[in-house]
Amino acid sequence: METNIGQGAGSRPGAGRQADDGEGSGPPVLASAVNIRSSALLVLTTVASLYFIDWAQAILLPLVVSILISYALDPLVSLLDRARLPRPIGAAVVLTAMLGLLAGASVPLQEEASAILDKVPAMIERFQQQDAASAEKNGEGVMEKAQEAAKQIEETANQQSESAADTPPGVTPVRVVEKPLDIRAYLMRGSPAALVLITQCFSVLLLVYFLLAVGKLYKRKVVRISGPSFGRMRKAARIMEEFHQQVRRFLFVMLLGAVFVGVLTWLAFLMLGMEQAGFWGVLAGVASAIPYLGPFLVFVGSGLAAFVQFGALDMAVLIAVVSLIITSIQGYLLTPWLTSQVSSLNAVVIFIGLLVWGWLWGPVGLIVATPLLMIIKSLCDHVVNLRPLGELLGK
Repeated sequence: METNIGQGAGSRPGAGRQADDGEGSGPPVLASAVNIRSSALLVLTTVASLYFIDWAQAILLPLVVSILISYALDPLVSLLDRARLPRPIGAAVVLTAMLGLLAGASVPLQEEASAILDKVPAMIERFQQQDAASAEKNGEGVMEKAQEAAKQIEETANQQSESAADTPPGVTPVRVVEKPLDIRAYLMRGSPAALVLITQCFSVLLLVYFLLAVGKLYKRKVVRISGPSFGRMRKAARIMEEFHQQVRRFLFVMLLGAVFVGVLTWLAFLMLGMEQAGFWGVLAGVASAIPYLGPFLVFVGSGLAAFVQFGALDMAVLIAVVSLIITSIQGYLLTPWLTSQVSSLNAVVIFIGLLVWGWLWGPVGLIVATPLLMIIKSLCDHVVNLRPLGELLGK
């Protein structure tokens, strides 16, 4: 009996090997099929997470911005701490110095911005004079045509009102009267949004102070919670330290890009005879921190300012194109190269991240998108179950 069983088992040598190699008569089968339930659960979790991030924007956005700013200012507070100055006092000194620097730098910028705005009425008057001069040579000018079109519209409206007056008895005529623009009402409608913005800025300032004042308190708590084994605590400490390094490297890249754009824009506009070149240099440098949107606003604004100053379309196009070239060099060559040196994210993931976080949080989302992706990539590289996602985010 035992012999027959042995012969029966040995009558199909290689049967298990054929099943493993997929050499049977049926089609080849993947070693691990896609789990529909797990995939659906992952999709639902992603959608719920995006909805929660959008819903909790008023809380999450100040928190994320505060953490990034505290990472940038922590070396200065740590330097004062090593100089025997308590961290709460050092944090207050650093924040006060930063606010004073911003306030001092904004004074000359406000003067140059007001100088640009003062030129707008003079430019409009000069444009009207040029249009009147061309009208004497070539007939009607643009303003005369506009006035004639407005007159025809008014005559059409009067005819409609007269026809409404001839309505039969018993029918109530209806006339739509547009209310004039009320500046006070417009400002009152916009005041809640301005109040929310001021409140969020104040909340960010307080959060930055508290984060700088406590120092590495929460880092030690996270490391302690990750225990009890020493290996897990050491791994958690290494992850937190890598978070700090990634964010600081990104902020350093942003600073280099802003300095590059600001200095080059200032020099180029100065050579082209653009007034308030320093103002445009600072504005272009600050706007370069907002991918795509910031350079576009500088492109449009510098072109309009050049048209107001020179009164010629060719100079306006030249100034706008120069600003676009400078921001394109920074956005497509310098920043991607520097970012690739300090992180392992690929360009496609960065672009998709900019789209997603810009959709969720607007211009601020465009700023924080890359550091958040860098943090997620670092976390995925250190967690075994998340390493496939880290491989997808990497180069």
